[in-house]
Amino acid sequence: MLDENSNGGLTKEGNPEAAWRTLTKDNPFPAIHGRVCYHPCESVCNRKDLDSAVSIHSVERYLGDLAIEKGWTFDHPRNNTGFRVLVVGAGPSGLSAAYHLARRGHAVEIYDSSDAPGGMMRYGIPEYRLPRDVLDAEIERLIELGVEIRSNKPVKDLTVAQREGNFDAVFVAVGAHLSRRIDIPSQDATHVLEAVN
Repeated sequence: MLDENSNGGLTKEGNPEAAWRTLTKDNPFPAIHGRVCYHPCESVCNRKDLDSAVSIHSVERYLGDLAIEKGWTFDHPRNNTGFRVLVVGAGPSGLSAAYHLARRGHAVEIYDSSDAPGGMMRYGIPEYRLPRDVLDAEIERLIELGVEIRSNKPVKDLTVAQREGNFDAVFVAVGAHLSRRIDIPSQDATHVLEAVN
C-alpha cells in the first residue's frame, strides 16, 4: 500500500523518482497494482470526510508508469549473502518474494510451469485491464535486479529441485488457478464457463 504521507508528498514536491523508490521498498509492481487493486484503502481514507479520498491507486499507477517511461531500475543490494533461493511459481506472490529476497542479497531463481511469468496477472486478468507491455516491463525490472526466471519448468519434486539446483531454501508460490463457484441452477451446463477456464 502507498504511504501517502511520504509518497504523495514527494510526488507533489516534484520528486517522483524518490516517491517511486519509497513505494517500491514494499511494492515492486506499482504500475500493475495501480491498475488492478480495487483500492479498499480509499474507502477508509479520512480525507473523504473533508472532500474526497486520496486516489492512492492513481498515484501508484502514475509512479509506476513514469518509472517504466524513464527506465528507473531497482538499486542492487550492496552485499551478496551467498544464499541461493528457489521460488516455485512466477505469479504475484512468487515474483514479490523473489524481489524481496534479491534485495536482501540472495541469489534467486524462479521455476514456473507456464510459458511466461505473471501467473494470474497474465492468464487471469484481461489485457484491457492490465496491458501485457506494462506487466512485462515490471517483470523485466526484476530480471535486471538479477532474478533468473525459468519458464516451462514445472517442479515435480521439491527435494530433487532443491538438491539439483544447490538451493539453500525454497519458497512455494504455485497459486490457485481455480474459479469461484456459486450455487446457481444449471451451473454445470455445457455453455456455462468459469472465468478462469
